[in-house]
Amino acid sequence: MIQPQVTVTPAAEKFMRRMVRFSGHPTGGFRLSVSPGGCSGYNSEFTVEAAPAGGDAELTVNGLRIFLPAESRLLLDGVTVDFSETPVKSGFEFINPNAAACGCSTADAAAPAQATISLASIKRM
Repeated sequence: MIQPQVTVTPAAEKFMRRMVRFSGHPTGGFRLSVSPGGCSGYNSEFTVEAAPAGGDAELTVNGLRIFLPAESRLLLDGVTVDFSETPVKSGFEFINPNAAACGCSTADAAAPAQATISLASIKRM
């Protein structure tokens, strides 16, 4: 099984550790599932599990066990996982250096519209 190259920031690690510590599985791991979409490029769901599910890859970050399903491994390869907590929102942020710039990744990026106007067609009224 190919191990993805995922970077977990200290803020994300702290959040994951907190979830594992206060779960019913303090020796288990943090299972992170991602799918395409959302403003950061990914939608995420997580659970704390006693052991990885079949097909999960297990990453270890400073002793923290992170379980990644197959699709998540593919999507997170080369990505930095961060956690942000502000008064108005909190959650994971995914920094993908290979992603195209887009205001919101849920919108399809279309080519900018172009128009050609002949100066002869502009008349004073």
